[in-house]
Amino acid sequence: MKKFGINKFLYIGFILLGCIQLYQKSIGEALIYLGIALAFDPFNPEQAWAERPGLQKLALVTHLSIVLGLVFIEILNAFVLK
Repeated sequence: MKKFGINKFLYIGFILLGCIQLYQKSIGEALIYLGIALAFDPFNPEQAWAERPGLQKLALVTHLSIVLGLVFIEILNAFVLK
């Protein structure tokens, strides 16, 4: 097992927890779990961003955009919709 092999399991675990919370319509908790998942880079964290393959960049940017979208939904729910 590689040095950063545990990151993949933690990343997948937090993604699953976030998806379960989304299914239960708990956007705030899903936001937390999906945001924490970004801290555990499932790829090689020692590799520079410019050297990463395009699919890895796409996966991480997509994940980040989902988290930012959930932040926007929470802001709307807190200030506009209530």
